[in-house]
Amino acid sequence: MIPVDVLTTFFAASVLLGLAPGPDNIFVLTQSAMSGRLAGLMVTMGLCTGLLFHTAAVAFGVAVIFQTSVVAFTVLKLAGACYLGYLAWQAFRAPVSNLSQADGATRGPWRLYARGIIMNLTNPKVAIFFLAFLPQFADPQRGSLTVQLIGFGATFILATVLVFGAIALLAGALKTRLGRSQCIQRVLNRIAGTVFAALAVTLLAAER
Repeated sequence: MIPVDVLTTFFAASVLLGLAPGPDNIFVLTQSAMSGRLAGLMVTMGLCTGLLFHTAAVAFGVAVIFQTSVVAFTVLKLAGACYLGYLAWQAFRAPVSNLSQADGATRGPWRLYARGIIMNLTNPKVAIFFLAFLPQFADPQRGSLTVQLIGFGATFILATVLVFGAIALLAGALKTRLGRSQCIQRVLNRIAGTVFAALAVTLLAAER
């Protein structure tokens, strides 16, 4: 059983980490601003689904592979960078339309959900972060480490849903207010493409 004070401290730390500018919350922000709240929320759900896999990987020891194997880390890193590069290319080529009439649903909510999963799973830094972060709060004297790690992973996912969901809702308001301008949509597409390209470069430069 995890003590309430430990769980509270972990939750607070998770919220702060979710608020800190990073690839995932920037991704949610840009998608919400471009396609509306639903798009941001679906991406958030996809990212958090990816965190389920990372939680399981840490709990059952698989994440150690990415921390110790240069080949595994590099392959996953290259896959993630290629996917982000593809998203950047799509954003730069996106046609201009009336954003005020567009919605995340018209862009395919399940495609956005899948996009969030892929982005999360192809970032080996997330697996290594979980491997470094979650065990700090676990204590063998409290029982099964696997159960504790799963509990901390679930708590982290809850914090992420709340923080990223709030970001999606707030950023979605930009789409409603600014969506009538094709010029603004063009700028948003360029910003999104630049963000994706920058994330791809950052991922390529990442080291274990």
